[in-house]
Amino acid sequence: MASAILEQLSIYGPRHCRQLSYEQAKAYTRDLVNTQYENFTVVSRLVPKHLRDDFASVYAFCRWADDLGDETGDPAQSQQLLAWWRTELEACYRDEPRHPVFVALQPTIRRHAIPIEPFDHLIQAFEQDQKLHRYETWEQVLDYCTRSADPVGRLVLYLCNYRDTQRQRLSDRTCTALQLVNFWQDVRRDILERDRIYVPSEALSKHGLTHDDLVQHAHGRRLLTAEQHAAYQKVIHELIDRTWPSFAEGRQLWPLVNRRVRLPIQLFTLGGEAVMRRVEQINYDTIDHRPKISKATKMMLMARAVTGRLLSVAGGGR
Repeated sequence: MASAILEQLSIYGPRHCRQLSYEQAKAYTRDLVNTQYENFTVVSRLVPKHLRDDFASVYAFCRWADDLGDETGDPAQSQQLLAWWRTELEACYRDEPRHPVFVALQPTIRRHAIPIEPFDHLIQAFEQDQKLHRYETWEQVLDYCTRSADPVGRLVLYLCNYRDTQRQRLSDRTCTALQLVNFWQDVRRDILERDRIYVPSEALSKHGLTHDDLVQHAHGRRLLTAEQHAAYQKVIHELIDRTWPSFAEGRQLWPLVNRRVRLPIQLFTLGGEAVMRRVEQINYDTIDHRPKISKATKMMLMARAVTGRLLSVAGGGR
């Protein structure tokens, strides 16, 4: 199915961008969240009401950048569109917003004194995706996460008026962990849909595998032998083991944020940890199976987080 955002380029794109009032732009970002992206819609309902429009405008920025980078199917076109998106961002910071997303986002930026860097870092990550499709080391993958994932958590902290390095560091750990588990979960899909492999080649070569082995298997051209398949499972096992500590450290953020915004942060962490456990349950075979968590598990996670919130309120938590 074509990206709804790409279909809007004729209306809100580089060649023509319909001008909207702030109220119209705010309604546009709300509609974008509520009609297109179910998972965020569920979480956004848990955000304090006075912050929902701010969350929606930030999310709309991220969603547009993501689709411009990932949904065109043409790296050259994506690079051009992302360059245009950066000019729109810069115009917003010059108090000259044009695109509806930035018309809605500008008051959010002003209200919470958000610097331009986290927005620009996200664009950089999507630009990197157009040029770099294979990763050699664990450190390279972590470096990518500093632009692809960590800025999102920092934006959430800015919306909650937290600006200190301690909270940012703990948020980075959670966001990096979420990005990593997404990589280990989506190995096959990343290969087939975007020709990307985030599993470091150093982790594969340790067990006698290469990136090409995974590509050939995913496309059904040369399947992994039983021995190679077992080796692949060991690779993912090791990567999962290296990811767990980031989730554990990131949990230290929970008591440091207001209980009104703690719940959605908890849900993201609990969801990521549930996917990790699901990877373990399928014996780390993510080259042939994409692990998913059931609706029952999602409800359990929601209940667990809500219970924690109620206990915090009962105990006089912040």
